[in-house]
Amino acid sequence: MTIEPDSPSRPGALFPQFPKHRVSLPEAYQKIYASYYRQNRNGASPATSLGKRMESWMHRRAAEDAPGTTSPTLEVGAGSLNHLAYEPGTAPYDIVEPFTELYEGSPLRKRVRNAYKDVRGIPPETRYTRIISIAAFEHICDLPAVVAVCGLLLSENGRLRVGIPSEGSVLWKLGWTLTTGVEYRLKHGLDYGLLMRYEHVNTAAEIVEILRYFFGVLHTRVFGVSCNLSFYQFHECARPDLNRCSAYISSL
Repeated sequence: MTIEPDSPSRPGALFPQFPKHRVSLPEAYQKIYASYYRQNRNGASPATSLGKRMESWMHRRAAEDAPGTTSPTLEVGAGSLNHLAYEPGTAPYDIVEPFTELYEGSPLRKRVRNAYKDVRGIPPETRYTRIISIAAFEHICDLPAVVAVCGLLLSENGRLRVGIPSEGSVLWKLGWTLTTGVEYRLKHGLDYGLLMRYEHVNTAAEIVEILRYFFGVLHTRVFGVSCNLSFYQFHECARPDLNRCSAYISSL
């Protein structure tokens, strides 16, 4: 489906809840956080392995336009670099990932040209034909600012390609509750729901609202029946409104 924007023009009018703020995780969660996050991204347990196979739907959608490209790509929220396995070719590949512990030491690190901790640290004259993000936008507390910067970094006719879980939907919650949630409680004796609330600060609906505000065209596909009844969503964004992007960044 293709959605045309229908949003107020005042910068930030739609996003009074941003930037969001996380409370600290209880100590028991903090002790295992880094190791569990890496295990989760690498699919190192039965439940996370199943999740990884399902997430491959998003990775494949994001990489559909990669074959044959020679233009630089930027991945926002690169994590452990697990998406690079889906990216053919040798085109320049930059990443944004604040959690450097996830990718340092990875054999795929040599494929990364530049690594940034924040998208706002990228030189403003830089341009990308492709900006991609897989299972990251739901984690970003200042998402409107990040999306606005992505719009400014795109070259003419460039695309922002975003895969996200359908956070906030019944099907998504049921999926993790019956798989990863059960495994996490059995292994660690902890409530996975608390960790999910800490990690997923944005719902899918909030993410789509932000994308619609900054981009003129939003083409959506779902792994399921609809956005409200799906496990994952994929959004290809085109025609960034550069005035809105610039005005929002200037208003911060």
